[in-house]
Amino acid sequence: MHSYGRFNFATVGLKRYSYTNRLRKLRSLSAIYLYFGYIMQVVIDKFSGFCWGVVRTIQIAEETLAENNGNVYVLGNIIHNPKEIARLEAKGLQTISRDDLDNLFPDAKVLVRAHGEPPETYRRAFARGIEIIDATCPIVSKLQERVRKFYDSGFQVVIFGKKEHAEVVGVRGVCNDECIIVKNVGDALKNVDFSRPTVLFSQTTMDRAGFFMIRQALHERINDLIVEPAEFGSEKFQAKDTICGQVSGREEHLARFAADNDVVIFAAGKASSNGKVLYEVCRAANPRTYFIEDVEELRKEWFDGAETVGVSGATSTPQWYMEIVKSAVESGKFGECRTSAQTLNQSL
Repeated sequence: MHSYGRFNFATVGLKRYSYTNRLRKLRSLSAIYLYFGYIMQVVIDKFSGFCWGVVRTIQIAEETLAENNGNVYVLGNIIHNPKEIARLEAKGLQTISRDDLDNLFPDAKVLVRAHGEPPETYRRAFARGIEIIDATCPIVSKLQERVRKFYDSGFQVVIFGKKEHAEVVGVRGVCNDECIIVKNVGDALKNVDFSRPTVLFSQTTMDRAGFFMIRQALHERINDLIVEPAEFGSEKFQAKDTICGQVSGREEHLARFAADNDVVIFAAGKASSNGKVLYEVCRAANPRTYFIEDVEELRKEWFDGAETVGVSGATSTPQWYMEIVKSAVESGKFGECRTSAQTLNQSL
């Protein structure tokens, strides 16, 4: 891996910068040297941060807020990242639950986040004259559509995911909650009726390895598996890999990124399902990977002897916050932790 080495400004490549930027770079490097005793390179993973579905949702939220002087509601946390939630709340976005719909005035504007909602939510809103701003991720909308078609055709629907995850709640709604939610092979073998025509889907943010294991277990007990057969064909078991490519596509690169750095700081919301999956990918490639939600969780001892530090995040981690994490590592001015980062790393 590339290293700047000991305190040697000749390796920094200052010729690329204007005079002002040279001074800024020198001050930054000097601060790192004075704090750690050597130059430490900190880089942000260029493939990390918001997926296009989240970018779309945030853009819709900001445009709607600007058009309505901030008087906009959202059903549940818009994304699983408290920093971005706080930024949008400062612009006037108000987070509510489904039960709060009954208390809103007619013509109120309510945003449906990227995770989507069950059909009942739309019915309740329309009955009260509430305007729905639908920012459901198109990939999630497609998943709901496919689940509905198979359910209507009499298939037993199995979902690899977390029962109370917002996305899965929406998917459950399109099949009248008549589906089987499984988190692992054991759940599938215990709860699936092997005599019925069955289709397997996945929550879009689950890990692909887990999906493949469940697919194989059901394949062995139901019928030959065809991953993408003709729609509603004669096969008794069909598996639809509906994991988002924006999630699974990052795993190979992320493993390389983690291995190429001495230390990795993975910044994400604690509630982020996708964050937990990608964090495990990082940690498998580099044991010196640390999960944080807040820069106050950073610890000086994590960086002992490190010459390169990588900063990455989930598909719900904003780029601006990874820049804050990068600056905090470079400055070495770590705050006191309100929540134990070690406890969080162990719990994940």
